[in-house]
Amino acid sequence: MSEKLAIDGGVPVFWERPLESYLKSWPIPYPETEQKLLEIYRSGKWSMCGKYEQLLGPAFAKYQGSRYSVWMANGTVTLECALLALGIGPGDEVIVPGITWLATAEAPLYVGATPVIVDVDPDTMCIDPKRIEEAITPRTKAIIPVHIYSSLADMPEIVKIADRHGLVVIEDCAHAHGCKQKGKGVGSFGKVGSFSFQLSKLMTAGEGGCCTTDDEELCDRIHRLSHIGSSRQHPGTTPDPSLMCHQYRFTEFQAAILYDQLAHQKEVFEKRKANGALLAELIRDVPGIQMQKSAYDDDERGYYFMTLLLKLDELHEGVDRKKIHDALAAEGFASFYGWGAPLYKSVIWNIPKEKYILRDTPNCEEIMYKRVLVKMHSVLLSDRECIEKSAEAIRKVMTAYAG
Repeated sequence: MSEKLAIDGGVPVFWERPLESYLKSWPIPYPETEQKLLEIYRSGKWSMCGKYEQLLGPAFAKYQGSRYSVWMANGTVTLECALLALGIGPGDEVIVPGITWLATAEAPLYVGATPVIVDVDPDTMCIDPKRIEEAITPRTKAIIPVHIYSSLADMPEIVKIADRHGLVVIEDCAHAHGCKQKGKGVGSFGKVGSFSFQLSKLMTAGEGGCCTTDDEELCDRIHRLSHIGSSRQHPGTTPDPSLMCHQYRFTEFQAAILYDQLAHQKEVFEKRKANGALLAELIRDVPGIQMQKSAYDDDERGYYFMTLLLKLDELHEGVDRKKIHDALAAEGFASFYGWGAPLYKSVIWNIPKEKYILRDTPNCEEIMYKRVLVKMHSVLLSDRECIEKSAEAIRKVMTAYAG
């Protein structure tokens, strides 16, 4: 017999202590950063590839398994500059997943190309390699796979497809700082990796972005495109006339914040990873729900979201996501629906239909409207008691509503 749910008058799982009391503040403030920020403020050297940006660049590139990194204002202009540096523009098609943030599809539009939106795998939520292959045409020039929420895309398979068809791969790693697949850092599989450091991300300076690459010439092109034509490798030289260069520079304040975060990344990453694995194990046999899977069981994941996916065929008649959401909230485990809609149905997606190509995306629709429930990654920085109580709340609700 199921324990009486809190929504029906039972005792909530988190009744003695609310879940929020277990959570660390995000971002995590590191005392050593305060002195650096004061030092920068007093120096007046607030931008233009200062000391901390020069230290951060090679350190972060090495952390992700790449040779170079170029730092910019955010993780949208990084995608734009990567496309421009690779010669992608009007008349070209770029394949992107239907579950991602708007930037992934809007960056091709910024350079005059056409985003082709394809379906995702139902368990990983990442772009489905089979759907990539089906969408390739003579106009296809690039693929932007996205490591989404708490999962990594199948990069070995995607790279094989790209090589077979002569396409370039730009990895969108906005949710995947420090992640590895088959022992290789994300952002180092494709020609370019793109990272965001917006406030909610696994590393953050409030805003910021970078491109990683192993290609020295490509690194120079990306730097010129984002730094008004100037070059780190060849200072004082004129950029190629084909490059329409922008001013997307990063600040020294952001660089100092991220440089210190990078020094703490191992401990923070391992904490999320261990707690993500613990929760997955604790709810492994719970009916009607599963943790979001990754492309490979041994993927080293960063867990931008603690992501749960409902198994719709196991739910009792009349039970839907909202009912489960409300019951979990009553237990003190309030979740939300991620971004709430596929990319192309977001309330802020205002792109006319003739500007993009939408393939069949049934998995995107089902996941975003019926299956996904998430918590922010700060939950995974809590202690074991919080994870165990979270699992208890999930088990309690799902035992009553599924099986």
